[in-house]
Amino acid sequence: MKKKALSLLLASTMVISLTACGGGGDNASSSSSNNSNDAAASNSSSNDAASGDTAASNDAAGDTASGEKPDYHEVLKDGITVVVNGTLTASVDNGQADFEKQWEEAVGIDLTIQQLDHSGYTDAVGRLFASQDYPDAMIMSAEMFKQYAPTGLLWDMADAYANAEFQSRITLPAINENMKDAEGHLYAFAPAYGNGCVTYVKKAWLDAVGINIDDVKTYDDYYNMLKAFHDGDPDGNGVDGDTYGVVAAGFIGTEAPWINYLPEFWQDAFPAIYQKEDGSWVDGFQEDATKEALLRMQQAYKDGAIDPETLTASTKIAREKWFSNDQKGSSGVFTYWAGTWYRTLTDNLIKNEVNEELVQLPPIQEIKNSVGGYLNREAPVWVIIDQGDPVHNQAVFDALLDTMLDGDVVQTLWVYGAEDVHWSTKAEEFTTNPGTDKAQDYSYEEGVFHLKPSPNDPNTVWKKNYIDPALAISPLTNGFNDQDELAAAGNKFFTENCVDAPATPVSETFTNESGTIHDAKMAVITAVVVDGGDVESAMQTYVDTVGSIIDQCLTELNAAQ
Repeated sequence: MKKKALSLLLASTMVISLTACGGGGDNASSSSSNNSNDAAASNSSSNDAASGDTAASNDAAGDTASGEKPDYHEVLKDGITVVVNGTLTASVDNGQADFEKQWEEAVGIDLTIQQLDHSGYTDAVGRLFASQDYPDAMIMSAEMFKQYAPTGLLWDMADAYANAEFQSRITLPAINENMKDAEGHLYAFAPAYGNGCVTYVKKAWLDAVGINIDDVKTYDDYYNMLKAFHDGDPDGNGVDGDTYGVVAAGFIGTEAPWINYLPEFWQDAFPAIYQKEDGSWVDGFQEDATKEALLRMQQAYKDGAIDPETLTASTKIAREKWFSNDQKGSSGVFTYWAGTWYRTLTDNLIKNEVNEELVQLPPIQEIKNSVGGYLNREAPVWVIIDQGDPVHNQAVFDALLDTMLDGDVVQTLWVYGAEDVHWSTKAEEFTTNPGTDKAQDYSYEEGVFHLKPSPNDPNTVWKKNYIDPALAISPLTNGFNDQDELAAAGNKFFTENCVDAPATPVSETFTNESGTIHDAKMAVITAVVVDGGDVESAMQTYVDTVGSIIDQCLTELNAAQ
């Protein structure tokens, strides 16, 4: 990666503040809603001030964007480096070398992939940027992007995007158009739309405690189900009270939309800075709705309805505990990403010889009445780091992002992975889970597109690589399609039961202090939910700790309206 001197105080302080935050950056889902994402708020004046000559550099790139483009093969003779998280399923042990090799053959330049730990991606990126060791391009969550956008580190790809070859095939243009700021700058690119979480419930546990999922319609119904999962013996090991109702990767998320892992408890609360219908920005964490949500979780924690490991669990820990072979200490409910994860969770239950039948819980009445449904997050994005050379930046866009939606060979790599490793059109037969009652035979004739067993788990059929085929803003044109039945059902369920999440704020103070704000929220949650403390006292401590910071954020946001 390239070393680049940081002359921006804002950028320096921002990356330090991000490393202080315990962000997990779990945008690892890929999945779903046909609704457009909320428009990114404008911060062009900060960006122009921070970037110095960046605007002029982008103007200089105009000729290359609107006229004759430079040959990226000549410009990028040393190749490109990208930083990714766990949303690239072709990991090092799962066929990444084959994906990389076939991409290089198709595009004609070298590709270096640096895949950072998924659960700690936000922190890892902060440390990477603090070291001033920058890749050419990288994946960011919507929140990360909005925090980095004002720093001047990101290249304005508006012209490149407008003149991209893929423009003629885009079917969902609003996703990227809505990310432009008021001045028309575009500092990020989303090849697919967002995703959200839905609540999965183990059918066998429901049967064990005598509950029909169709009868779970209100919060009281939901809570009674959790209590039954804790007080009874849903795992059938002969012991009452050694299981929990629900487990989650934290009582509050480390990135927007914050409440997606425990939506039934948060209901009408949105414990973050958000914009009301009248256009004003407020701190939802201080609202009565948040206090009521904290008291609901306090009771649930006390009653064993919530797994106590939720306080510190990463997404990986929460997942693995939920589908573990030994269901003692596990939970009956897990709210996680829709679509592809419906299949992934099912497959892991099968692999661990646990009853795999899951049901998806429609949003309870309180959620329907307040926010309207499960929240669809703003789309994760790719960004290009501004190297100060508009020709180089344009070449990175052409080689990486324009080809990503070519409709054919390269897009297939991003959607399905490497040929004859993750997918094939050759005649073949294989069996997953052979010798068990879960065995399933697959047979394909020559020329039929199909997915193969995962490289790191021959008992699981590969699903996708990076772009979920159901969510891409531009479809494949080669006819390749192998959507899993469960994943398709999960995507359909989510799109029928979701609404767009509030837009994340863009403010200089919020960018610099988001880690401090998150820590203050966690102190309140720990004091109230885990320690059983008084919510008003804990909230006053929050105000005493970060109240002035919040006020400054709100002043900046409301002044920009």
